[in-house]
Amino acid sequence: MSTYTVSNMEITESPNWRTSHEDSNNGYQKVVKRLGEDIILYSVEADHDISLETMNIGMLQTVLQDSKIETKPVCLLWNMKNITNISLTYKKEIANLIYNRRVNFGIVVFFNVEPVCLTVVETFAAIVPEDMTVLIKQNYTEAVNATLAWKEDLPVGTIYESAEEEKYERQKNEFLSALARISWLDMMEQSIPMPSNDDKMLPFFQAISHLQSDLLEISHNKEQELRQIEQDGEKTLTEKNILLNAQKELYKKLKNQLEKEKTALTARIATQEMELTRISTAVVEKTSALRQLLDLITTLDIDQGQKRTMIDICSNMIDTELIEKRLNIELTTTDSEFLSKLQKKHPNLNQRELRICLLIKLNYNTRDIARSVGISTRGMESIRYRMHKKVGLSKHQSLKSYLTELIMQKD
Repeated sequence: MSTYTVSNMEITESPNWRTSHEDSNNGYQKVVKRLGEDIILYSVEADHDISLETMNIGMLQTVLQDSKIETKPVCLLWNMKNITNISLTYKKEIANLIYNRRVNFGIVVFFNVEPVCLTVVETFAAIVPEDMTVLIKQNYTEAVNATLAWKEDLPVGTIYESAEEEKYERQKNEFLSALARISWLDMMEQSIPMPSNDDKMLPFFQAISHLQSDLLEISHNKEQELRQIEQDGEKTLTEKNILLNAQKELYKKLKNQLEKEKTALTARIATQEMELTRISTAVVEKTSALRQLLDLITTLDIDQGQKRTMIDICSNMIDTELIEKRLNIELTTTDSEFLSKLQKKHPNLNQRELRICLLIKLNYNTRDIARSVGISTRGMESIRYRMHKKVGLSKHQSLKSYLTELIMQKD
């Protein structure tokens, strides 16, 4: 425990009463100490000029709670040494602290005020409520003596040497107070008392009144700009929502259309599968009947030449039925992909020509294909010639090679 020689009061310190600021102004510390029982000393420890950016009201409240004096009027000594700038944020926080009464200040005494900050401190003194005393002193000794006098209810105000000096100080305080309300508290519509027309201070008050009007106009313009931006944003959002809803509706319609097409194709496939089943059953029945007929012919006692002719006819009919069964039933996934690609690339081909192309790719000969589609071999050759031209092949290009390579091509 130490004491200050000026007041012989004990000094109380705590690690919790310090805050380091390493990221700005090359580093400094805000320090709070208690003198005696209830006088708070606030200072900055630094070996260079600094700028106060933000307050730390929490630390001050911690000191008051630790000292058990949070309910008493606070006596605050504020050492301004090395403080050469105070940010607008800090000034606003000071005003907020004063008028929100987060701390019950009884007296605040500034000392060691740097010349560049004197006007800011005077402005602070001008804006405080009437029940709060603010003094500006040269040094620590004067600050302590003034605080002790205030605690003993002794006069601590300034004694003016003349009425003119008192009038000047009063008008200066009114001017600084009006300026602080505009700048620190955003009070753009406050009433500013004007001196008489012959007063030398009138131009200064008129200037601040004009500044107030200009700032009020700027504020209104900004509000209008913000409202316009908000309206434009809402309009854009509405338009985007309309577009999104339209796209959703279109997607819904397309989805429904695809579902209908899918249903139709599913029904068509089911019908074709039924037809293929019917054909397959008929082929099996016909083939079975032909085999029975063939067996019967082999047992007949007739001319061997006629028997051989009849047997060959039946055998060819059985082979034809088996080929027909394969052609109508065996359609693999690869075959379907081939037909889809061929139809997409050559939409001028009809259904019979598409089927012929598939049979050519599957290596069926001209005679089997002709028999499958129900035409003569010569007719089949004519169709192949026309198809050769339809798909755009030259004279020396092979239709079978072209169809075989087609399935390997990328879309």
